[in-house]
Amino acid sequence: MELHQLQILRELGALGSVTAVAEALRVTPSAVSQQLAALQRSFPAPLTRRTGRTLALTSAGEVLAAAGAEAIDAMAAARHALDDFEDAPSGVVGLSGFHSAGQALFGLLLRDLTAQRDAPTVRLTDEDVAQSQFPALTASHDLVLAHRMEHSEPWPTQGIRSLTLVREPLDVAVSTAHPLATRARLTPDDVAGEKWVTSRVGYSPDDVLRAVSAVANRPIDVLHRINDYGAVSAVVAAGGVLGMLPRFTSRSTDDRDIVRIPLEGVSTHRMIDVLARPENLRRRSVRVVVEALRRVMTRLSDESS
Repeated sequence: MELHQLQILRELGALGSVTAVAEALRVTPSAVSQQLAALQRSFPAPLTRRTGRTLALTSAGEVLAAAGAEAIDAMAAARHALDDFEDAPSGVVGLSGFHSAGQALFGLLLRDLTAQRDAPTVRLTDEDVAQSQFPALTASHDLVLAHRMEHSEPWPTQGIRSLTLVREPLDVAVSTAHPLATRARLTPDDVAGEKWVTSRVGYSPDDVLRAVSAVANRPIDVLHRINDYGAVSAVVAAGGVLGMLPRFTSRSTDDRDIVRIPLEGVSTHRMIDVLARPENLRRRSVRVVVEALRRVMTRLSDESS
C-alpha cells in the first residue's frame, strides 16, 4: 500500500469516476485503474464496486479513503514543516474562482501580492459551476473560491476545509426609469409580478427568486437566464426586466443606468468561501494567498457598502 494509491482512492470517492480522477491527477485512466488494482490486492474486502459505467467506493473503500486522507495530511505536515520553520512563503499556488469573484477579486489579489516581498506566484483560472460541484474542484486547485446560499447545506467536512471571506447580499436590480427605482426597500409581493432575468438553475440568483415565488405564492415570469452579471446588468439597464445582483462582486459600467435595492422578507445572502484540501492549507504560500484574499475582499465589501 502506497500513499499515492490512497490518494487515488480518495479522489475516486470525491470525483466519482476513473476518468475524472485521471484528469485531476494528470495521469491516464489506465494508470489510475492499475493503481486501484494494486491497492485492492492488499485487502480481502472489495474497495470499489461498479454502478453502471461508474466506479464507486464500497463501505470498506470509504473507510480506507478517510484514513488515507489523514495519512496524506500527516505526510504533508511533515513535508512542509521545514518550509514553515524557514518562513519561506514563496511557491506556486493554483486558485480557481467562479466568474463574478474572479472579475472582482483577481486583479486586486495580484496587486496586493505584488506589493509583498517574496510573495507566491498565483496561477488563476475560472470555473463556472453549480454550488454542488465546487468541492470536487479542490482536487485540481490549491484554493477554490466558492459560493453557497446562507440557508443551504454546508460544505462537506471530510477532506475539505472551508474559510468564509464574506457574507454577501443579493439586491434587486431595476433600470433607473422603472417605477420601483425610487423605493428604498422591496418585498417579494412588490416584485413577484415583474418579468425577470436570472441565473441558470443551481446558482444563487435563481435560488433567491425561487424563495420570492414561494413567499409571494405566485410563479415568477423569467424571460432570460444569464449567468454573467455584466450581461445581466446590461439587460436590466435596457428596461423591461428586473434582475438579482450580488452587492460586492458584480459592479459594471452599466451601474449608472440601474438601481440596486435591498430585498426584505426572504434570505438573500450568499457566502463566498475558500475551499481547500487540509494538506494544501499547511503550505505557507497557500496561507499567504488566503490572507491576501481576506484583505481584498474586506476592502471591496467596505467600498460597496
